[in-house]
Amino acid sequence: MTSGPKIPERLIKKYPNRRLYDTQTSSYITLSDVKQLVLDNEIFAVIDAKTSEDLTRSILLQIILEEESNGSPMFSSQALAQIIRYYGHAMQGMMGSYLEKNIQAFIEIQNKLAESSKGFYEGKPFTPEMWTQFMNVQGPMMQGIMGNYIEQSKNMFIQMQEQMQNQTKNMFGVFPFVQPGEKGDGENK
Repeated sequence: MTSGPKIPERLIKKYPNRRLYDTQTSSYITLSDVKQLVLDNEIFAVIDAKTSEDLTRSILLQIILEEESNGSPMFSSQALAQIIRYYGHAMQGMMGSYLEKNIQAFIEIQNKLAESSKGFYEGKPFTPEMWTQFMNVQGPMMQGIMGNYIEQSKNMFIQMQEQMQNQTKNMFGVFPFVQPGEKGDGENK
């Protein structure tokens, strides 16, 4: 049983000299070219030419680093520091999932806005320039919508943490742990 035809991935090989080779075009490409593939919604994978290790995430992180270093960054230093603090933390998996779901929700909002405004732009897809024009006019309204969404998201995350704490207390409440400041059964009372 197959799940349908597999979408062909564009294969990019990274050589030890750090050069990227696009097997589809049979040419060397730059990180900027890979960024353009992302912007064009191309499906691709970057692999190490020697070991066949998947390097796609590493290359995407390099693109993000370049973007954050140039122009106007998307993340503040404080936000980046907070993300770093979650690595190795028990909540790392949950934080990753939380960020992914929020980005996906943002994309869905953006797609709905683009879909509902097609009549304004004669059915043409929104270009970055059109988004800039749209945000200049609708910016305050969008900030209000996003502010409400972020507040709801924050409240949901807090509720999730409280539920986890309560579940942990219920699960471990049956064990006779000595609370700080209390004397155990083996101690003089």
